[in-house]
Amino acid sequence: MFELNSADGSARRGKVVTDHGTFQTPAFIPVGTTGAVKALTCEDLEECGAEIILGNTYHLYLRPGSELIKNMGGLSNFNSWHKPTLTDSGGFQIFSLKDISTVNDNGVEFKSHYDGSKHFFSPEKVIQIQHDLAADIIMQLDECVAYPVSQNAARLGVDRTYQWGQRCIKEHQRLCQSNDTQINLFGIVQGSVYPELRKKSAGQIVSLDFAGNAIGGLAVGESKQEMEEMLALTIDLLPENSPRYLMGVGYPEDILMAVSYGVDMFDCVLPTRNARTGAVFTSSGPLVYRNAEYSGDDRPLDTECDCKVCQRYSRAYLRHLYNQSEITAMVLSSYHSTYFYQKLMKNIRNAIESGSFDSFRKQFLEKYLSQV
Repeated sequence: MFELNSADGSARRGKVVTDHGTFQTPAFIPVGTTGAVKALTCEDLEECGAEIILGNTYHLYLRPGSELIKNMGGLSNFNSWHKPTLTDSGGFQIFSLKDISTVNDNGVEFKSHYDGSKHFFSPEKVIQIQHDLAADIIMQLDECVAYPVSQNAARLGVDRTYQWGQRCIKEHQRLCQSNDTQINLFGIVQGSVYPELRKKSAGQIVSLDFAGNAIGGLAVGESKQEMEEMLALTIDLLPENSPRYLMGVGYPEDILMAVSYGVDMFDCVLPTRNARTGAVFTSSGPLVYRNAEYSGDDRPLDTECDCKVCQRYSRAYLRHLYNQSEITAMVLSSYHSTYFYQKLMKNIRNAIESGSFDSFRKQFLEKYLSQV
């Protein structure tokens, strides 16, 4: 599944091979919560250079329903994204809806945020749903605790994540026996910001021999220093011969930091979510194009970007569209920021191949952070 091609220090350059194709690593995965990346078509994503997208198990289970998607031939047929797909377990969404969910050792009971109907996600149920979706990479059910959190609560999350991981693997293996497709199950390391819990969780998850390993429970409110410390501690405990996935990250500076430690995969809603609120990422830092100062600015969003949006449209025009609540503003700005992230990852991969990652990181951040 995972092939390591080259390294520059701890930074890794490789690829992941799946039934729906190959994606290059380090990779940034656009988030298509309900089966689509908001405001973008599959053609847009391909033009931007995306090779894998993420679907959300919780949302797809509720609407349109995993059974419907299964009958349509899986998510890749349903949404016409004929490239690799990763689905998360839905756990993060459920745990973030604390007012309508209850967690116990057997799983999570929750109410639909659509109609209030009750549902229950056990580790087995989550695996069954993801097999119905027929994603290439699926995630175990884990307990992602809030931040800040007590050490006892974090310890309980670690123990449940391990127990649920064992049950997820057992169900995954059972389903794979009657399925010809190759579905890869990843485990998730938890432990919040407690070093001993991170070590414990990493040891437990690695012992289960998942196809890949994710680092969860970060980028949930802790400081950047805490995130880096926990990442540095955890990644040294993960196998070198399988993908390492940092969930929910993030900002360009955080991606570059994590790549320097050996992370291979990332996902985050930031590029498209921010774009829909009038802000984009550029080589000179974040740009809030909705601001009045850009009302007469004829420059593109990013003067160094070669995407089709920057080659044709001005900041002034996009600001006008945004202030008129034109959907086109969301489409164009989402396209640019998605392109920006994919171009960043391509440049990171090239820098690792050429042995110049450290200098690339330094040069990028000098320009990018000078405007932040």
